[in-house]
Amino acid sequence: MPYYAIYCIDHPEHNVEKRRSVRPAHLQRLKELAETKRLHSAGPLFQRDGNNPLLDGVHGSMIIVDFDDRISAQAWAAADPYVTAGIYDSITIHRYEPLELL
Repeated sequence: MPYYAIYCIDHPEHNVEKRRSVRPAHLQRLKELAETKRLHSAGPLFQRDGNNPLLDGVHGSMIIVDFDDRISAQAWAAADPYVTAGIYDSITIHRYEPLELL
């Protein structure tokens, strides 16, 4: 199954409280992918170095996952709670091939 990198950028005026309220549903979808061994990596994108979302400014997410094709990846991303709640402003999906160096 091919890998896809799903690059999500938050709406410039997203509401932190709204993001928090939707986060459990967003994480549940990621857990479902992880349980089927299709999720390879996921996490927030920060505007500055650090790991505190309030201080360092989360401005999106990166998700690397297996899907049969780009259409499936797009459909999955479009149904994400951060999309339906208006947190994400844009989503870009790229075919991704990890290097096998070790």
